[in-house]
Amino acid sequence: MTYDQALAELRNILQQLQEGQIGMEEMSNKVKRAAELVQLCKEKLRNTEEEVEKLLTKMDE
Repeated sequence: MTYDQALAELRNILQQLQEGQIGMEEMSNKVKRAAELVQLCKEKLRNTEEEVEKLLTKMDE
């Protein structure tokens, strides 16, 4: 899953929660899924930051 896909799914979940489109049981599942997606996005951002730092270091050499 890409960062953009995860972010789109997070936005969809948020919209559903804000509009009250889901029941209480499903809400628990959506919140768990949102937490997974947030973690995935954090990891992708961290990896991208590391790659950029490596590239910048190589450019300075």
